[in-house]
Amino acid sequence: AGLAVMRNGKAIDKYRNRVIFPIINVRGKVIGFGGRVMGPTELDNGIKLAKYLNSPQTVVYDKSSNVFALNIAKNSNDRQLILCEGYMDVISVHQAGIPNCIATLGTALTDQQTKLLMRYCDEILICYDMDEAGTKAALRAIDMISAAGGRSRVVRITGAKDPDEYISKYGVSGFKTAIDKAIPATAFKLSLIRQKYDIT
Repeated sequence: AGLAVMRNGKAIDKYRNRVIFPIINVRGKVIGFGGRVMGPTELDNGIKLAKYLNSPQTVVYDKSSNVFALNIAKNSNDRQLILCEGYMDVISVHQAGIPNCIATLGTALTDQQTKLLMRYCDEILICYDMDEAGTKAALRAIDMISAAGGRSRVVRITGAKDPDEYISKYGVSGFKTAIDKAIPATAFKLSLIRQKYDIT
């Protein structure tokens, strides 16, 4: 499961000084783990640690074909899923009483994940950070969801860097309002064109 690594003939805890999240498949089985450093500048022997670590590819764990918290979200009786970037975003949204929230496992959305999600929903609300990387990832996700026969809208998180911070600042009602105002994929693409070009 990748919880330990061998170093100089000794087994070392790979996830030391991290919060560990179990990764559970749609059948409710733990198949891997994710670990997040507890401080933004956590160092190990003078080397800056990666923010997140995931279990390596194993017989039971394939990060490109599994989705974090889908085991819970699929039971929400909602044909709509909210796609976030990280574990903490998903946990915050679930704690706010919105159970249909999921995240990919340290990768951009893949074909396998998209096809899996389409079994449980008709529409995906993309709730990524609205920085350059998040915008590019959202555009890629829109095209993948469309290719899989699904619909997508984009939730604009303004005034906060991610859903976790947004809920802390504006509360559950503020986040639900942002979800209600999610814009269709085509309108989102057009809004980016308007920012880049003088369409008059």
